Amino acid sequence: MDRRTEIRDFLTTRRARVTPEQAGLTLSPLSGTRRVPGLRREEVAQLAGVSVPYYTRLERGDARGATDAVLDTVARVLLLDDAERAHLFDLVRAANANATGPAGPGRPARQPVRPGLRNLVETISGVPAYIRNARLDLLAGNTLARALFAPVFDSPARPANAARFTFLDPAAPAFYPDWESVADQNVATLRAEVGRNPYDKALSDLIGELSTRGGDAFRQRWARHDVRHHRAGAKRIHHPLAGDLTFTYETAQLAADDGLYLILCAVPPGSRDAETLDLLASWNSPRPANGPSTRRT
Repeated sequence: MDRRTEIRDFLTTRRARVTPEQAGLTLSPLSGTRRVPGLRREEVAQLAGVSVPYYTRLERGDARGATDAVLDTVARVLLLDDAERAHLFDLVRAANANATGPAGPGRPARQPVRPGLRNLVETISGVPAYIRNARLDLLAGNTLARALFAPVFDSPARPANAARFTFLDPAAPAFYPDWESVADQNVATLRAEVGRNPYDKALSDLIGELSTRGGDAFRQRWARHDVRHHRAGAKRIHHPLAGDLTFTYETAQLAADDGLYLILCAVPPGSRDAETLDLLASWNSPRPANGPSTRRT
């Protein structure tokens, strides 16, 4: 992916969404009709305290000499949140590194889950727990997570990947009642990872696949350049066996395993969702040593 183009498109889309009023500018009644949405380049340069040629060069993707102080000021003018600010720094860092030397190796295309970590996840009981990487590949999960997300884990598209399932599996809209929101989150997560790890070939291949096969639903979202950190929140699903269920999730980055995340899901004790999760767990409990399996087929 071209770093200069990424910087240009990101800054252009961020500038277009900020109105002069939001930026604190007072427009003259004689200024006439504005031909561009959001701020003009000259206005961003003025508010950031840099020259118009300097900001124009930056927005065109030439980030040579861009200091952290300048990027911080531009981020403030464009009202970037923490995820967007981090993404801007990642893009500039990658562009400057690419300009001064060969591309870095990035993370391995396939990040193995250590046996000890896999065993740890499998011993977690009572709540769904699984491990994913930054590309949204689902790499390991306990029995309850595999039951809860069975359509994702069992999807014919391999490896199991949340974004691939969302955009390419026809079962996804029924599984996610809030499909539009889930699709937005997946794309924003992948977009942020492109900035952090631009030389991940597996990530580039995934984006290419989704762009080709995911249709306008993916391409239009990708073109927005939205980035978010979805580390906690709530999600609704319609499980093909258990029905409707709403749960919260918390995401923890694994310090000893760069690029891997542990996700824990939970429901309020005593709630209808808890009853549904208990039912799903009973259907997928291990076979007793001297008795019939309780797994539902």
